[in-house]
Amino acid sequence: MPLDQLPPFVLKDGETFAMLDRRGEISPVAHPDSGVFHRGMRHVSQLELLLWGHPPSVLSSTEREEMGLHVSHLSNDGFAAGSAPAGTVHLERSTVLTPTGLMQQLSFTSYAPSSLTIPLVLLVDADFLDIFEVRGLRREQRGTRVYSCTADSLEVVYRGLDAIDRSTALRVAAPVQDVSETELRLSLDLEPRCTRKLALVLDFHHHSEDSCSPQAAFDGALLASVERFRSNRLLTAAISTDNPAFNAWIARSTSDVHLLSTQLDHGLYPYAGVPWFSCPFGRDGLITARQMLLVEPRLARGVLGFLAEQQARHRDASSDAEPGKILHEARLGEMAVLGEVPFSRYYGSVDATPLFVMLAGDYLLRSDDRAFIDSLRPALDRALAWIRQAEAKSPDGFLRYLCAAQGGLRNQGWKDSDDAVHHADGRLAEGSIALCEVQAYAYGARRAMAAIEQRCGQQAQADRLLQEASDLRRRFHGAYWCESIGTYALALDGAGVPCKVRSSNAGHCLWTGIASQAAAASIARELLAPTSFNGWGVRTLDEREARFNPMSYHNGSVWPHDNAMIGLGLARYGHSAEVMRILTGLFETACAMPQYRLPELFCGFPRQEGEAPTHYPVACSPQAWASGSVFGLMEAITGMGLGRDSTTGRVQVLFRNPVLPKGLDLLEIAGLRLGEEEIDLQLHRSDHDTGVLVGRRTPGVDVMIWK
Repeated sequence: MPLDQLPPFVLKDGETFAMLDRRGEISPVAHPDSGVFHRGMRHVSQLELLLWGHPPSVLSSTEREEMGLHVSHLSNDGFAAGSAPAGTVHLERSTVLTPTGLMQQLSFTSYAPSSLTIPLVLLVDADFLDIFEVRGLRREQRGTRVYSCTADSLEVVYRGLDAIDRSTALRVAAPVQDVSETELRLSLDLEPRCTRKLALVLDFHHHSEDSCSPQAAFDGALLASVERFRSNRLLTAAISTDNPAFNAWIARSTSDVHLLSTQLDHGLYPYAGVPWFSCPFGRDGLITARQMLLVEPRLARGVLGFLAEQQARHRDASSDAEPGKILHEARLGEMAVLGEVPFSRYYGSVDATPLFVMLAGDYLLRSDDRAFIDSLRPALDRALAWIRQAEAKSPDGFLRYLCAAQGGLRNQGWKDSDDAVHHADGRLAEGSIALCEVQAYAYGARRAMAAIEQRCGQQAQADRLLQEASDLRRRFHGAYWCESIGTYALALDGAGVPCKVRSSNAGHCLWTGIASQAAAASIARELLAPTSFNGWGVRTLDEREARFNPMSYHNGSVWPHDNAMIGLGLARYGHSAEVMRILTGLFETACAMPQYRLPELFCGFPRQEGEAPTHYPVACSPQAWASGSVFGLMEAITGMGLGRDSTTGRVQVLFRNPVLPKGLDLLEIAGLRLGEEEIDLQLHRSDHDTGVLVGRRTPGVDVMIWK
């Protein structure tokens, strides 16, 4: 496959991420969307190396996911006049990020019979495009760029319209012969069978006072990256199986979640995805943290703490903010700062608020971290008050949304493209919209808050919440159930008319338990029907619907996180065979993807023998909740849950009807922690049953299996 058709390699640290080709480079011609981005703006739009005036040939290229390192093995092509014969010079190019820059080490080895002098050219540029400009938005005005050069470095400063100077400075660890605004020339002498290293640093701090050498900067950055990934692995419960490909999927998913996670004031926060969503998203962070809750509860704590701090306190129509609402997204780029897009701090999400309450309840059950949940009580109370007030303003008592912000999101559920909510004849739903899954989340939020109240000894408040949930459940089924299509309506429009459309949204209703057993069985049949399940996963929209398009963003594509949430819902109602089909489909998708990495979404074409899933051209990869999907599905098939007995204080590990798929006969979970307690477990599959064996454990842990 040509270089320009291969997916980029991705590195990330803090507010900086890089998308590199197989050479470890950034080519504006071959990959116009790639680059190194820092705080929502592209700080490197070109980074190319020429040997004897030609780009090196690629021997191999690897992303070391356990280290946060990209390594390319390259060689000279031998075509240039006066150059060494092809394959004479080996170049190992290693790239690592820091929160404020990119570091590379170029290690040259000569296999020529005599001395060589290699002319090198580094082509570097920084266009300082905002991420929304890279996505295609046009701006009437931009800031100005100022180039400056010294004897051994070059710098580009962007003086933005927001009065902020942003810069990119290149330094190299070798004498420079010539330097211009975007080009740096030098030469390297090599003896036979000798290796020379050349380090370069691209720094994004204007007038940085860091005076260490480029080689020392690279060594320090690599050490910090290795330690970051190592410590994250040690603090995450390890899952392994007897299937090497499944292990590769788990390892890649674990690494990608940690790659995307940024240390904020309240802890780790999984940024949504690279390249378009590398910032905090409320919904994405909440769902990713929930998927990872069993193996990595630190994410839930970090997400809850950050979102509580960012919770809206005042009404602001320009950002769709209302007191108690949970953040949709927060951007740092120039266009967001200037208000050219409304996403500096934007609250146009109807589901993040109930999901916030749900995650708090699940985190308390998982961690017994009562002090932290107590600190969240004001935010939880505000969130629940917003839900109740929004329902009270609705004519039918359901939780609705209607965009107020100019340039905001027309649709404010997880399917937020403009055409995602529609009627059976294809007409777009108008007015304030009440999505089916949002009512399920409001139900789940009440039950989660009731559990928190019970833990705090507030039984009267808990009973009130449970009664509200019961009433909502009854009203929901009456308003949303569509016998003619065997599933819940996608939504109610502003006039209260059901959108009688078969969609994946109904599967999320199973996750919270709002559906009846009979409704769940019918929904399971519809979701796994050939018109909905394409062989790789459940489509967002059934192919029988008017707006079905397998190439659309939300009307016929397949989203891994959507399938994981559906899997958790199906498992809740005992539909383990259907969960197995989803897990198998996504596993086989991961096996067909580069690096076993599930993308944000892929096209919903029917599965064909000998063909891989069809890529969606601008999908984020990696994407946090796509990476978390394997852990949500593992929870679904094992039926595993963690909690603590309120009377004895002992940790309880519960398995409800655990099963393993064919091709997976052993599953091991090591280092599963709840507070100070820890346990190792093994699940074994036989022809007729799946058993659980307890390995190492601390004295305060009980294991229970329900079948």
